[in-house]
Amino acid sequence: MQELSVRHLLGIKDITPQDIQLIFETADNFKDVLNRPIKKVPSLRDITIANVFFENSTRTRLSFELAEKRLSADVINFSSSGSSVKKGETLLDTVNNILAMKVDMIVMRHSSPGAAHFLSKHIPANIVNAGDGTHEHPTQALLDSFSIRERLGEVAGKKVVIIGDILHSRVALSNIFALQKQGAEVMVCGPITLLPKYIKELGVQVETNVRKALEWCDVANVLRIQLERQQMKYFPSLREYTLYYGIDKKMLDSLNKEIVLMHPGPINRGVELSSDAADSHHSIILNQVENGVAIRMAVLYLLAQKG
Repeated sequence: MQELSVRHLLGIKDITPQDIQLIFETADNFKDVLNRPIKKVPSLRDITIANVFFENSTRTRLSFELAEKRLSADVINFSSSGSSVKKGETLLDTVNNILAMKVDMIVMRHSSPGAAHFLSKHIPANIVNAGDGTHEHPTQALLDSFSIRERLGEVAGKKVVIIGDILHSRVALSNIFALQKQGAEVMVCGPITLLPKYIKELGVQVETNVRKALEWCDVANVLRIQLERQQMKYFPSLREYTLYYGIDKKMLDSLNKEIVLMHPGPINRGVELSSDAADSHHSIILNQVENGVAIRMAVLYLLAQKG
């Protein structure tokens, strides 16, 4: 059996194109399982997984939990809001206490970039990074690419634009790495204040006109404005942002081609996307949610083989 080149999934930067291919092929098999009347397999029956979330999450957390239960793993959920972290306990102490309960794998979301890398050097369990600050969110990028592959046949050679708040987005960075490793062309588009200064060094095209970006691309992955991460104002108002960067169905229909519309969620309807665009035939947003479970099943299953 093929196996991953890594013991942890800390970021897309750390994995190979072959790893991505293996995760996709494994996810294909699990997607078949998810469409059966009995959606469970005993693959991880003897494995205990802790979901350790120091930041709020709905979709990612539910998706991981469902993936774990579909694989028959034992699952414990940890949320920092009602925990000893509030009393000053360190990240390492918190995780070591969880590991003392004989946990095999940790799925962690943390507000500090590099938190998952730090833990991987200090504990024996496998770690899956479910988002670390504004750094990476590898399973989101994998499910995004998997969804493009499902809709368009392959990722290689496709033109993908990531639109919105690139500066504060871990999804953007992971997506750039994942798409480039699979041979796609990548563009970022947004107000100049929401584009990182180093962005061109990543080998992506930069566009500030959303209309031009849509005319260029095969796929548009639209990100929300992350107001909770912004310490200062990066644009005059949400209304003005929508005026220049909001996408509606009328704009999509006026393009002289079909494009695929994506969003990692949660959508701020009426800001970056109108409801008629989010719910249109262009959109594969709900496919992304469905594919998230299969991708996370694949990642957990493959990492468990690494022990």
